[in-house]
Order: sequence, then structure tokens, then C-alpha cells
Amino acid sequence: MSLNTRLDALKERHASLETRIFDEDHRPQPDTEALMRLKLEKLRLKDEIERLRTQAD
Repeated sequence: MSLNTRLDALKERHASLETRIFDEDHRPQPDTEALMRLKLEKLRLKDEIERLRTQAD
């Protein structure tokens, strides 16, 4: 898998998590544990994306 393909896949997953976080946060009774897990995963993906971007430079 090329670096650009990997970055695109990670960005897509990051955007998907953003949507899931928004949906969960706007429910009548959000699951705070689920929100925390989703946010941690989103942050992990962001770190991975940045790591790959700096590696490509």
C-alpha cells in the first residue's frame, strides 16, 4: 500500500469517527465511555496521520 493510499484511508477513518462522535454526543443520553473511546481513537489516528506526513517529507 502506498503512503498516499494509507494516508487517505486514515483520513477517511478519522472523518468517520468525527461523524460517530457527533452522533453519539447529540443523542438524548450520550454514552460517555463510548465517546471517550471514539475520541481517543480519533486522536490516535490524527497522530498516525501526522507521523506519516512527516515521514514522507
